[in-house]
Amino acid sequence: MKYVVFSFLFFFGFCTSYSQDFIQEELSYSEFLGYVKKYHPLVKQANLEVSTAQAKLMMARGGFDPKIEVDYNKKEFKGTEYYSLLNSSFKIPTWYGIEIKAGFDDTDGQYYNPQNRTPNAGLTSLGLSVALGQGMFINQRMADVREGKLQIKLSDAERKLKAIAVLYKASEAYFEWRKSYNEAELYRNYLGFASTRFKGVKKLIELGDSPAIDSVEAKITVRNRELNLENGNLKLAKAKLNLANYLWIENVPVELDDVVKPEQNLIQTLEETLKTDAMLVNVESLESHPKIQSLETKLSMLEISRQLKANMLLPKINVGYNYISEPVYFDSFNADDYKFNVDFSIPIFLRKERGSLKIAKLKIQDLKFDIEQQRLELKNKIKAQQTEITSLKRQKVVIDNLVQDYLTMLNSEEKLFSFGESSIFLINSRENNLVSAKLSQISIENQFYISNAELYKILANPD
Repeated sequence: MKYVVFSFLFFFGFCTSYSQDFIQEELSYSEFLGYVKKYHPLVKQANLEVSTAQAKLMMARGGFDPKIEVDYNKKEFKGTEYYSLLNSSFKIPTWYGIEIKAGFDDTDGQYYNPQNRTPNAGLTSLGLSVALGQGMFINQRMADVREGKLQIKLSDAERKLKAIAVLYKASEAYFEWRKSYNEAELYRNYLGFASTRFKGVKKLIELGDSPAIDSVEAKITVRNRELNLENGNLKLAKAKLNLANYLWIENVPVELDDVVKPEQNLIQTLEETLKTDAMLVNVESLESHPKIQSLETKLSMLEISRQLKANMLLPKINVGYNYISEPVYFDSFNADDYKFNVDFSIPIFLRKERGSLKIAKLKIQDLKFDIEQQRLELKNKIKAQQTEITSLKRQKVVIDNLVQDYLTMLNSEEKLFSFGESSIFLINSRENNLVSAKLSQISIENQFYISNAELYKILANPD
């Protein structure tokens, strides 16, 4: 009789604890990542990298903006106009070291340099200046624009890397929240089992069918479960607060309500969400990887710098020609009216220029070595992470089977107890082993999630 009463109470508590269907709102992992990508301030901050690069490119293109220049000087003393000098020009810089210039000069007064003399109507000019040495094929303005365009590409790669870092940290927080939630639920369920068992033991003691010491054994289990649950709730509270650091909606930070629970089917959806399926990852193709793109872009920027340094070995030869005419006669061309200038200079030994070029070449070689090393490290990291994920999948199968075996042992021990062939101590022992196995199961699942997030971080594909 005593075993029938106890078994009824025990199995009633056991079954009802597992048959409860908690209808609660679930925050899925993919939905959580969507919120982080769209609203988290650090992700938005990463997007500013591209905007900054676009602004710098605009600045660089400003070097080719047309320019109006006016220089006016006048001196008058004691009723005498010494001079009145007006020099104005409109300049249009072009890409290949050519500058188009239109000007108007006007000079008046009693004392001025004779070379500044102009007709009464002033003097107009139209011409161009050409760099035949330094600056013909590349100059600082051209280099700035080219580097500005590359900077946008570089900023986009760095944006992806920064966004990935935020998403990885957010994933860690989500996985820790899920792990803490499942552990707390496990402790809560088994506290219920222990409490039901304790009530059953007390009932048997009251009926005189069980020794009083059994109640002590059962009470110890209840207290241990209470302690485990309290510790689990503390970890869960901290995990939820950590997760709240990454949960923003419409620029407003959000804290999870107690009824919200993590995705329970995550192990089936994780690889699809992160796109980390081993069959989809080609470790030999890393050209689109943001880290490689970043380094390749830096290499292209160094190549522009090298070209600019090499151009400095050429002599400076600037040739300018301007046709000049009075405004009223500008419609009739006279080839004898012009201004012409030639500027030439070159250092004798070119040591400064040759040294700068050598440094530029060494920087390029250094970065090439770095790119080769980064490619190798990325390939090995991806392969290592894939190996870890495969191993964790096998561990998951083993621990699942182990949990099932411990559950079978517990059920068997309960049947033996119902026939009077076991004890509370053995049931508690079996149950403790089952709880430990389930905790290991939760831990291995969590390692599997983190390992996939690590691979996601290495692959660096936030889109």
